[in-house]
Amino acid sequence: MPEVEATKTKNSAKKSMTAQARLIVMGLVISTAFILGVAWFATYSIDKNMVSAYKNFGQVLSKTLAIEGVELTKEIPQLAKYDALRSNSVSILKSNEDIAFIIFKDNNSKVVYSSKDDYPEQAEKARITVSSPMIVKNLADSKNVGSVTVGLSGKIMDKISTTSKVSLAFVFLLAWLVIVGIVYMNSSIVTSELRKLYQGVKKISTGEFGYKIDDKNVDNEVKELYNAFNDMSEKLSRYNEQTIESLTFERNKLESVLMSIVNGVVVCDNHDKVIMVNNHAKKLLEVSEEDILNTQIQQFCDSSGEFCFSEKIAEFKDTPIEEDGTPVPFNIEIDKRIIRCLISPMFTRSNSYVGYIIVLIDVTKDVEMDQLRSHFISNVSHELRTPVTVLRSYIDTLYNFGNDFDFNTQREFIGVMNQEIVRLNRMVNDILDFSRYEAQNVRLEKSKQNVMEIVEDCVNQVQVLAKEHDLTISVMKEPDLPEIYLNIDSISRAFMNILSNAIKYSPDGKRIKIRAERSRDGEFVEISVEDQGAGIPEADQKKVFDRFYRCENATHSVKGTGLGLHLVKVTIEKHHAGQVFVQSKEGEGSTFGFRLPINLPQEEIEEYIPKNMLPAESEA
Repeated sequence: MPEVEATKTKNSAKKSMTAQARLIVMGLVISTAFILGVAWFATYSIDKNMVSAYKNFGQVLSKTLAIEGVELTKEIPQLAKYDALRSNSVSILKSNEDIAFIIFKDNNSKVVYSSKDDYPEQAEKARITVSSPMIVKNLADSKNVGSVTVGLSGKIMDKISTTSKVSLAFVFLLAWLVIVGIVYMNSSIVTSELRKLYQGVKKISTGEFGYKIDDKNVDNEVKELYNAFNDMSEKLSRYNEQTIESLTFERNKLESVLMSIVNGVVVCDNHDKVIMVNNHAKKLLEVSEEDILNTQIQQFCDSSGEFCFSEKIAEFKDTPIEEDGTPVPFNIEIDKRIIRCLISPMFTRSNSYVGYIIVLIDVTKDVEMDQLRSHFISNVSHELRTPVTVLRSYIDTLYNFGNDFDFNTQREFIGVMNQEIVRLNRMVNDILDFSRYEAQNVRLEKSKQNVMEIVEDCVNQVQVLAKEHDLTISVMKEPDLPEIYLNIDSISRAFMNILSNAIKYSPDGKRIKIRAERSRDGEFVEISVEDQGAGIPEADQKKVFDRFYRCENATHSVKGTGLGLHLVKVTIEKHHAGQVFVQSKEGEGSTFGFRLPINLPQEEIEEYIPKNMLPAESEA
């Protein structure tokens, strides 16, 4: 737009200059015509007066020659008159080139002497002829004795006329040049002032607001015009600064909001060109800002090299836009991450379509959780069905045929039923504990306890199960372990889950080692259980504490809900401010454990521990 306005201003300036030039040319033509007219009239008047004066000169000359002729021929014989007149005429002709001929006649108009006979060529140059009578004056009267005719060539008149004309021409030419110079100088001054104004307008049209024109050495009218322009330029500058500041503020605010959104956002114009992208979107799409800005979004490829946006954007464009702007959802995969995409149209306040927004949401964990939930439900259903089926079968058999069995067989049946009930009870407890421990507002009461008592109690409970698999359980403890604040039930269940897993996954005849000691930094009591099972792959070690996750292979085929280790993590980290850990190597076994802080912060002690269980100094 500034270029268009500048072009219009330039064209207007050209038109203005053309009109001015026409006015100047017209003025010059009129002044030239006037000067030429005056010059012609002056020349004509000079020529006319010159001819009249020249005739008067000829008349005086002829009268003079008439008087001289009378004097020369007064007292001489008739025959001598010719010679006297001829001699006088020749001397006069030779002394004055302007006289072409002289003719003397008697009173009978008979030629007495004519210089045409002696100078015929000179006589032909005569342009003006003047005659005067030759009169002899006596005392009594005057007598006409003849006449003198003088022919004039007009050389003097021509010279005077030429000189006059040249002088007039020079004067008028000088006057014309002065007028032209004045007009040119005035035009140059006006043009220069207009050019300054044009340059100022051009600066404004290109966005250089605040530009000022120097108003020194100019007319008052032009100075007022310059001042008005400078005022306008200053106001435009202030307005532009305010507008830019406002637009910059709004843009920065928009960008700040966009960058603060936890989901990825990609903004495209109506030509599918990416014009804005926030940090989370760059992270999800694994691209830099330079690689995606000002590119066609359809050209973006996912991790498999497919154009992941092209088909859906085409579908979005082919779908009529509804008033509510219902987004078009679809999923893409980037580096094993599932990203949910929502395409929504963008409109201005006047409902003009200007592009669309793509919202990116990382749903990898949600998809994995859905899969884990499905797997969990399947496992729980299977795990619950097995003990229920076994219990029903054994109970039905004992109910219908119990009298046919001896005491040992009945005892064996009851033992199996008891094991299945314990298994069923453990699964139900895991599910209930998962629901209870995951709650945001749950608080477990704690008291100062000796953690070794919990360890020894759990070991005693599993000794029978260990003997069935010919497993040896050894306990090594560091002397003088301090008492720590804990919830006995939750820690017992957490340790029992770890110990039970060690028994499940240990081959028969192996050893299970339990250690209770201070951590290296002295801030925690560390409990660990080491087995000699098949071990866990390194890739799975990061996920074993996730809910519903099960690590199963040819060796780890034991069924379960996938909640046991997750409950251990929640119990230790969420409710006891501790840490869980795992160390494993395939083929050599695994070590699971947890660390409990020796000293809880005072605010946690006051929040989680009943007041009647607090030390006396805390109550004080």
